[in-house]
Amino acid sequence: MRFITLDPDTFRKFADKSKYKSFMQTPEIAALREKNGWTAYYFGVEEAGKLKAAAMLVAKPTFLGKSTYICPGGPLLDYEDTATTNFFFKHLKKYIKSHNGYVLHIDPYYELIERGRDGTPVEGGFNHQKALNNLRNLGFIPVASTQPKYMFALELKGRTPDQLFADLKRNTRNHVRKAEKMGVVVRELKREELSIFKQITESTSHRRHFADRPLSYYEQMYDLFHKHGQVMFMVAECELENGDAKESEDVHSRHFATNEEQVSEVPPVTTAPWDADDLWSTGRDERAENEQSPIPMSAAMFMLYGDEIVYLFSGSVEEYMKDYNAQYLIQWHMIKYAAEHKFKTYNFYGIHALPSADHPDGIYDFKKGFTSDDTGRVIELIGSYELAINQPFYHLHRLLANLKHH
Repeated sequence: MRFITLDPDTFRKFADKSKYKSFMQTPEIAALREKNGWTAYYFGVEEAGKLKAAAMLVAKPTFLGKSTYICPGGPLLDYEDTATTNFFFKHLKKYIKSHNGYVLHIDPYYELIERGRDGTPVEGGFNHQKALNNLRNLGFIPVASTQPKYMFALELKGRTPDQLFADLKRNTRNHVRKAEKMGVVVRELKREELSIFKQITESTSHRRHFADRPLSYYEQMYDLFHKHGQVMFMVAECELENGDAKESEDVHSRHFATNEEQVSEVPPVTTAPWDADDLWSTGRDERAENEQSPIPMSAAMFMLYGDEIVYLFSGSVEEYMKDYNAQYLIQWHMIKYAAEHKFKTYNFYGIHALPSADHPDGIYDFKKGFTSDDTGRVIELIGSYELAINQPFYHLHRLLANLKHH
C-alpha cells in the first residue's frame, strides 16, 4: 500500500463511487472552507494501482499557532478493514504532525448498527463494532457529534409516487391533501430569491435562539453545488385573498436538522448542535387589502448527492402551519422528485435520539409519517472522534477548554 496525495479531480472520481460518500466530502465543501481561511488537502491509500481509501481534510491554525485538521464526513474507507485503516491513519498522523497539526477530527458517514423503522436492530443486520474497535485501538476518542448521530431515512426501493403516497401514514396523507386543496404550491427558489429562505431561517433563529447562517453562506452553497445539480432551495407558498390568514398554534416541535460543524463557516466551527428545521412566526405583514402575491409558508434546503437526497434544514411560518400544512407538502414534493429521478434514499436527516416509548419525539414522528414499515429506517452513525497528534498541545487545549466551561 502507498499513502499518496491526490488532486481534487481524482478525489472527486473516487468519492462519487464510494459506498461511504457524503456531500461533506467534496471539493465544493473544501472551497467553502477555503473562503473562510482553511486550507484543503486530499490524501489516499493506493494498492496495486487502485485507490482503496481517500479523504478531504481542511486545516487552520487555531491554538498557539498549531493547526486543527478536520475531515468532515470522512475519511472514505471501510473502517472494518483493519490493515487499510491502520495504514491510512498511521501515515496521515505522520503527515499532520510534520505540518504543525495538533489534533485530527473525523466524523465518518459510516453506519454502526442496521436498524429498522422503530429504531430496533434488524435481525441478521450489520453491526460494525469492529470499526469502533479499530478507531479506539488507534487512539481515537469519541467527542460530541458534529453531524447528527441518529437520522431517519426513506428507502425508495424503486417505488412509484403513487405507491409512496399509499405508504404515507393516514394523518400525513390527509395533511398533504389539505395543503393541495388550499392551493399551496411548491417551487424551487432562484439564487436571487434566497433572501426568502434567509428570512425564514433568521426569524426562526430569533424565536428559537440559535445562530443562523448568513445569507452569504446560502449563496455560496448555491454557487458551489447548484451547477452540479446538487442543491435545491424550495419554497411552499400560497396566494391569500386580502392577505388574510388564520391564526394557528405551534403544533410542531423543534427539529434537529444539522449542526454548526457541518454547515457553519461563519461564525467559526463549533461542536454544538443547532435546531434549523424549526418553526417560526413573523406576525402579520401589512399588506394591501386586495394583494394577491403568493405568501411563503415553508422553505427547505436539500442536498442531492450520489443516490441520496438529504433534507438538510428548513423552517415554516407558524401562523399558517395548521391551516395550510405547507411543511408537509414540501416534503411530499421532494419525495416525489426523488422517486421520479431514481434516487435510492430520501434522508430526512437528524432525529434527537433512538425512538423510545418512554421519550416521545415529535421530530421522529413527523418524519416517520412519510414512510411505511418496509421503507422507513433509523440510521445510526459511528459518531465523531478526535486523535491527538501533538499530545502536550492537545491535552493543554482540552484543559483550557474545560476550565472555560466551568
